[in-house]
Amino acid sequence: AAWALPGAPRPCCGEGKPRTGRPQKRGRGQGRLVPGCVHPHPAHCVGAEGRRVINAEKSEFNEDQATCCQISIRRRELGLEEDKEWLILCSTQFLTGYYWALFDGHGGPSAAVIASNYLHYCIKQKLEEVAGAITEARPPMHVSGRCVCDSDPQFVEEKHIRVEDMVVGALENAFQECDEVIGQEMEATGQTGGCTALAALYLQGKLYVANAGDSRAILVLKDTIVPMSCEFTPETERQRLQHLAFLFPKLLDGEFTRFEFPRRLKGDDVGQKVLYRDYFMEGWGYKLVEKADLKYPLVHGHGKQARLLGTLAVSRGLGDHQLKVIDTNIEVKPFLSCIPKVNVFDFALHDIKENDVLIMATDGLWDILCNKEVAHMARSFLAENRTDPHRFSELAKCLVRRARGKKIGHQWMLDDSREASYDDISVFVVPLHNRDEDC
Repeated sequence: AAWALPGAPRPCCGEGKPRTGRPQKRGRGQGRLVPGCVHPHPAHCVGAEGRRVINAEKSEFNEDQATCCQISIRRRELGLEEDKEWLILCSTQFLTGYYWALFDGHGGPSAAVIASNYLHYCIKQKLEEVAGAITEARPPMHVSGRCVCDSDPQFVEEKHIRVEDMVVGALENAFQECDEVIGQEMEATGQTGGCTALAALYLQGKLYVANAGDSRAILVLKDTIVPMSCEFTPETERQRLQHLAFLFPKLLDGEFTRFEFPRRLKGDDVGQKVLYRDYFMEGWGYKLVEKADLKYPLVHGHGKQARLLGTLAVSRGLGDHQLKVIDTNIEVKPFLSCIPKVNVFDFALHDIKENDVLIMATDGLWDILCNKEVAHMARSFLAENRTDPHRFSELAKCLVRRARGKKIGHQWMLDDSREASYDDISVFVVPLHNRDEDC
């Protein structure tokens, strides 16, 4: 399905903890190419809870989920009760941010559904915990502003701790908390599965993109493409995974080898020296093959076929707390990280043009189109449709159609006769030009 945001969500206010959501049915919905023009209705009185879960007319429990909302960050006073009801008296009491997120589920939609309902709330909470720091020129050593040591400001300066570092930390903490909530919810309801998570936050003139998984975000500017995320797969995180197996070999339960080989070894390889890599190696070396090396590799396969423990195609994400390697008691979760990599883009350092956009999409798009192809489509389409108020939504639809291809017989094919994407395809196109500079 195609999702696009032709403008920032309207202002909302209020507070309240969302329900995590407990889907009663499973299965993949049939996405229709209908744009999601997401403007939370002004009558919605919520903070981070003015969110819309956008499905573009897919079924409610599709494995791809998305959310966007305005986040109102309360500047709490020290000692104020957290559950005390409050009202907005003036806008200066709050920081306002805007949030977009994509969740690509696997093993069922449950984790993606919960994350789409809850991650923004976790982000709101974590930002409020550091609200005092992100409104200062430089974060204080103590959140209260108290100076226990006269050299405290100097220590903070020497560590080069900036306001954006506090926001990055809040996002990392929010992903961690959301993962814990998903684990508790899934255990309580007997559900399984996980999801990748790609979230973008616009706050105080900067764009923060947090990614845990294989979705991707890029900025398409007039003269350049700015990658705002990198994919986390068994291949890209091979060394981290191998090092974990080295430190805690019992995690492999004697069923896997941590070493990487160009192919699966056979009995005839025993006693021979073959190419290999270990956790401390960027390059390759030769290893004398022992019988233990014939076990299934921790990371095996190449490209989209690469798998962690022969099970998962991603190495970061939310959920999967109950996942085990088939026919074993080996848990996959210890190897998975829920912590995102956060990239920051400072708008003050760039001259943003009318057709500059943020494009976020799940891997169903990027499996077919590279960054340059997506950027070329975006620039051409937006230049040709300057007067269309729905051009950003229409661009999202075009990107989905391009990756989906056309049905020829029983197959979906691209124009160049390659197979099209059979994965879910979800896209956000977010214009960057008309921003609220005070957010």
